[in-house]
Amino acid sequence: MHDLGEGVARFQRDVFPGKADLFARLATTHRPGTLFISCSDARVVPELITQREPGELFVIRTAGNLVPPYGPGADGVAASIEYAVAVLGVDDVVVCGHSGCGAMTALAEGHDLGALPAVADWLRHVDALPTHDVAALVRANVGAQLANLATHPSVARALVARTLTLRGWVFDIPTGSVEDVEFPSRVAGTPVHQ
Repeated sequence: MHDLGEGVARFQRDVFPGKADLFARLATTHRPGTLFISCSDARVVPELITQREPGELFVIRTAGNLVPPYGPGADGVAASIEYAVAVLGVDDVVVCGHSGCGAMTALAEGHDLGALPAVADWLRHVDALPTHDVAALVRANVGAQLANLATHPSVARALVARTLTLRGWVFDIPTGSVEDVEFPSRVAGTPVHQ
């Protein structure tokens, strides 16, 4: 915790003064252009990868960058998607997987998740994609999560209205490269763009 406190002090002393005007605008304006859905993995930092300033990305981070299909009941992921699309009016949604993903590795290698029932239940949203290769599963999972995303009413409406573009990416941690992921089919009658 001491390191976090030092980081806050460094931010307030060295970073904030140079961005004071930006934060003054952000205090009254919240208009991100992109909803960025990525893994909770600490090695994947959306603002760093995309070189975006505060206020430019609306970020959802989940284990395995999973997006449950739309359904009844309280769901923080669904609420965040709905808010980003229907209220903030984002133009783009990126679902970003990454190399060495622990969730995809556990599935591809058939790890015993008996001691992690919440993780095992969460990973059901991968829908048993047919591959045992981690890299292939990471890519296939991005496509599956784009399909799940399109089941959300706010997303489906925006796709039909052509006011929203869906993108799939895979971030390679050791090289820093970002690969577009081809989406295998059409969503809500609208092409998914790369």
